[in-house]
Amino acid sequence: MSKVASESISDATETPPLGDMSAEDFRRYGHELIDWISDYLAHPEQHAVLSSVKPDEFEAQIPSAPPATGESMEAIIADVDKLVTPALTHWNHPAFFAYFSISASAPGIFGELLASAFNVNQMLWRTAPAATELEAVTLSWLRQMMNLPEEFDGIIYDTASISTMHALAAAREKLNLRIREDGMTGRETPLPLLRVYASEQTHSSIEKAVVALGLGQRALRKTPVDENYRMNAAALAEAIAEDERAGALPFCVVATVGTTSTTSIDPVREIAEICKRHNLWLHVDAAYGGSAAVVPEMRFILDGCDAADSLVTNPHKWLFVPIDCSVLYCRQMEVLRQAFSLVPEYLRTAEGEEVRNGMDYGIQLGRRFRSLKLWMVMRYFGHEGLARRIREHCRLARLFASWIEESEDWQLLAPVPFSLVCFRFRPAQRQDETDHDYRTHLDQSNEAIMHRVNRTGEAYLSHTVLREGFAMRLAIGNIRTTETHVRRAWELLIEQAAHQSKGNL
Repeated sequence: MSKVASESISDATETPPLGDMSAEDFRRYGHELIDWISDYLAHPEQHAVLSSVKPDEFEAQIPSAPPATGESMEAIIADVDKLVTPALTHWNHPAFFAYFSISASAPGIFGELLASAFNVNQMLWRTAPAATELEAVTLSWLRQMMNLPEEFDGIIYDTASISTMHALAAAREKLNLRIREDGMTGRETPLPLLRVYASEQTHSSIEKAVVALGLGQRALRKTPVDENYRMNAAALAEAIAEDERAGALPFCVVATVGTTSTTSIDPVREIAEICKRHNLWLHVDAAYGGSAAVVPEMRFILDGCDAADSLVTNPHKWLFVPIDCSVLYCRQMEVLRQAFSLVPEYLRTAEGEEVRNGMDYGIQLGRRFRSLKLWMVMRYFGHEGLARRIREHCRLARLFASWIEESEDWQLLAPVPFSLVCFRFRPAQRQDETDHDYRTHLDQSNEAIMHRVNRTGEAYLSHTVLREGFAMRLAIGNIRTTETHVRRAWELLIEQAAHQSKGNL
């Protein structure tokens, strides 16, 4: 045999085989990872909720160049354990009380695993028949559980920001101004200012939506709120009338069920009546609060939403579905389709109008099989099981709020309609908040207390700013959170407040 032939054979035997990981290795490492995840979920206390990693510290531990040859799964899993996990803020931790806590339940994790294995693109019915039809069935189930009108049809996007942007696009399409065809600039007849209304407490995604749609930030008019941080309906009506007199074109109002800062509930029924009088599209942002409507005695939170044109709710926020999973319900899905449907020849199929193709209802062509994890969560826990868990979270929030109210040194800063509590430390010996310096110091002290609690690694809280000033937020929503975790957070707050010099406050 020639030397060249010999070298070629030698090189071939040393080259790793093509194709994927073997079935045997996949099974072995799969078992290892499931065991790892089980331990991770069963023993959350082994990890600090808030990572203490410094900026760029994690990146410095990772090679700057990609590996030339493949590495073993043992080494990769070891680095996940050794490097990645300590550098994460653990949203799935039961003591994660910041923002709106999210949690991936076990059936949801299995659903995510299966969706990744199937790896379908749900752009057309033909490319994913089961995924397309399961989405319809699952969203019908959720609609029934939330007691929403039957005429509401739904679609799944990734987050509420995208759901809201699509809702506003549909509202604009309903104006029949040919904006889809002719755009908003360079027209023979200039468009008037198109106006969207929301409260001062609205989520930032509303403003981002008007930016993304080319309406401009000035298109969004924020109305005042009442003493409970709810949209002032009278102020809304006055703003609409004023804009109409000035030649603007009001076309959409966004009401919120569960605002981000305080979880206040806008008076949707009153707002709906105003929208009806002025022929405006009503979109309801129930991204957080909507899940609570699966609890029968809490369905009052959606009072008036039966008159809405669209509504968004996020199962990944409070229905224990892994992020991301956002549902947009729309009374007139055909308007949403008119705003976005664009079918080139290579995407046409024999089914035609007989089926719904998800790509027709948004800017995305590729769509993940998100309904699978929601379907598995709903089947595993059932309606009653989900309701019981949300009911318990609300009970824990009311319990925490009662501790605040019973203390002379702590103050509740907003109502608690759901499972979020806004509060602050305010020593009883100092009540004069007309003193600007004292108020500033009070804000700084509360911020310091929050940061010290977070640095313990045992709990993680976030904040907002309300009328009184700096407010800490404790949001309960993780499926594994118990009264023990809430009590420990209260103990930490008291301990850290005690570290504040009495003379400072």
